Amino acid sequence: MNLQAEIGNESPAKLSLRGVSKRFQTGSTQVHALDDVSLDVGEGEFVCLVGPSGCGKSTLLSIIAGLEQADQGTLLTDGQPIREPGRDRMVMFQEAALFPWLDVLDNVLFGLKLKPWLKAAERIEVARFYLKLVGLEKFSHSYVHELSGGMKQRTALARALAPNPKVLLMDEPFAALDALTREQLYGDLQRIWAQRRKTIVFVTHNVREAVCLGDRVVLFSPNPGRIREHFKIDLPRPRDINSPSLAEHAQQIMAALKGHEQVNAEEVAE
Repeated sequence: MNLQAEIGNESPAKLSLRGVSKRFQTGSTQVHALDDVSLDVGEGEFVCLVGPSGCGKSTLLSIIAGLEQADQGTLLTDGQPIREPGRDRMVMFQEAALFPWLDVLDNVLFGLKLKPWLKAAERIEVARFYLKLVGLEKFSHSYVHELSGGMKQRTALARALAPNPKVLLMDEPFAALDALTREQLYGDLQRIWAQRRKTIVFVTHNVREAVCLGDRVVLFSPNPGRIREHFKIDLPRPRDINSPSLAEHAQQIMAALKGHEQVNAEEVAE
């Protein structure tokens, strides 16, 4: 079966995963985190991975990043095998993980160490460009303790974007923020994606968040982690997370998620 044709993605595959499986040993228990996961992500596509805890979303993101190794399967980016971390794939986590002894500008400049051929003046120019892109150009000399949660995540986003990666991997980056800040960042991220057209793989538990941001939502089920369904999101951008049309899409995905949970519960009961 041609998975790319099945999901209606006509863009060339920036990421191509086939038969990815992963197990972890925790004490005397073996956890089957991922089972036979196959996925194509097109050039410039924004794909959101959604599912309950334990379905392997974050594990898959770590494998794509090269931070974990799959037990089975193949992973390609631009047709080349993924075996280790690389500057073509940058990760943004739930925690901003900024260096408190550096100001905002220097935190972004730290990410540019992945481009050692740039001169010092060029690095500063690039860092300032991305700080302006995330709306922090006036806070370049502020320190981490002076920033709000949203500003910290904007700084982390600028640091991830500054090396100009081909793929941006985002692991629940807004989960720890309040609702108002999250909504502001949804708008910011949509604007930045529209300008830069980065390929983004975004992990979230929040179905509405996924529908608000993604071109496609990939639904996972747990025990073991598998892809159950793809949902193409054809809503115009920018999207308002509170819009009725967005809520309708989210309800469809939630219904599918609850249906899979019910099936799994029945399987366990049998």
